[in-house]
Amino acid sequence: MRAILIDQVDDEYTVGLTDVDPAGLPNGDVTVDVEYSTLNYKDSLAITGASPVVRRFPMVPGIDFSGRVVESESEEFAAGDRVVLNGWGVGETHWGGYAEQARVESGWLVPLPSAFTTRQAMAIGTAGYTAMLSVLALEDHGIRPESGPVLVTGATGGVGSVAVALLAGLGYDVMAVTGKADEHGYLMELGAGEVVARAELSGPGRPLGKERWAAAVDTVGSHTLANVLASTVYGGTVAACGLAQGMDLPATVMPFILRGVTLVGIDSVNCPRARRLEAWNRLATDLDVGLLEAMSVEVTLGEVLDLAQRQLDGEIRGRTIVKVES
Repeated sequence: MRAILIDQVDDEYTVGLTDVDPAGLPNGDVTVDVEYSTLNYKDSLAITGASPVVRRFPMVPGIDFSGRVVESESEEFAAGDRVVLNGWGVGETHWGGYAEQARVESGWLVPLPSAFTTRQAMAIGTAGYTAMLSVLALEDHGIRPESGPVLVTGATGGVGSVAVALLAGLGYDVMAVTGKADEHGYLMELGAGEVVARAELSGPGRPLGKERWAAAVDTVGSHTLANVLASTVYGGTVAACGLAQGMDLPATVMPFILRGVTLVGIDSVNCPRARRLEAWNRLATDLDVGLLEAMSVEVTLGEVLDLAQRQLDGEIRGRTIVKVES
């Protein structure tokens, strides 16, 4: 089968598209014919070696995939079932979605809602699933459309694009942050009511700023997240799910102890299965699938290698669907 394979021998890190024997697939009770995967930020880190994402070699990257079951030892899945997988260390410690087949544990799989094709599932992918987890977290903390505006940082990225579309579809007033002046039209098409310049939030700021938004979905981290917290209204909530600017948080406790702001961490990798099912079921009802094409491009497995660095450099917007099947 065709696959992207990453290896490291001594200090030499290699990555390439090659032929792999399916007999080498790792252990698992379900085998899936992979139809589509995606290019996520973590995948790009793995492909370029910019961060130690891969922890076992050799490794097939690709932290998510969709496809059809071909063999199953699980009572929950049968041959022909359409499934989706996000996280669980796939593409990091267990062979992932950048191969024509994957063998995984049945507990890692989610039945694909009938509302989506396998291609649409990967137009959503881990990024969209993470965006939905973020929205669920805001709702869990009492944030509603009447609470006030919701800010989305890194809004032209994968998580950000889906978050804007989801929140707007649910009736929220969305403020979308971007440093790309030519993408304002794209964000408005997804439902943003206002576009905020990235420069307003990306530098060192004050411990507290003017109260501007009731909640936020932050994909960036570092100074941006610190500034987002500083301008969140009293009792507001911020869902943190990314580190595109950095993993540091140069903030103070002031937003928490003077304004009662809540910072919620979003983990998509080891999220319990019940929450995953909730997220995918909500995506099926709350996401306008008509917007998926506007935010997505499709590439082949071979093209992924050339796109990884461009994604890390912030040159790719929205979602990148990877067609894996021949």
